[in-house]
Amino acid sequence: MGTEKGSYTQYIDDTKAIKDRPRVVDITETDLTKRDEDLGSIEYIEKYYPETANDFKQIQKEQYELFCKKQRDYGPRNISVGTDLKTNDDIKLSLTGLWFRIQDKIERLKQLVVFDKTAQNEPMIDAFKDLSVYGIIAQIVHNGRWGK
Repeated sequence: MGTEKGSYTQYIDDTKAIKDRPRVVDITETDLTKRDEDLGSIEYIEKYYPETANDFKQIQKEQYELFCKKQRDYGPRNISVGTDLKTNDDIKLSLTGLWFRIQDKIERLKQLVVFDKTAQNEPMIDAFKDLSVYGIIAQIVHNGRWGK
């Protein structure tokens, strides 16, 4: 019997060559003592709902990029309604303006989602995106950091 490729002898030679090579083994430890109730909220969600967590992070990144592009075009005074947001009345005016914008998006969503109307100009998802960003902007205005 010859030593043709695929023979038992070739197989033994190949496995010896494999055994003689140094191998790097990647070992990761898992803490089996950490129970679910010991996990922080982020760890828990990322462990049990990884796709949701990843989508959430990706959507936030995309919204931040869009926010930056729009603010570069508009500047901060569209939100501050031409004020410097130095007084409580200025902040209330800005938050009221944001309320109107948010209410406009809610009414749009009511037409599209609740009443099953077809969007004519912008997709439904854009209204959800706008709501999310307006909510963050309102928090920044409320914290006194808008345009700073």
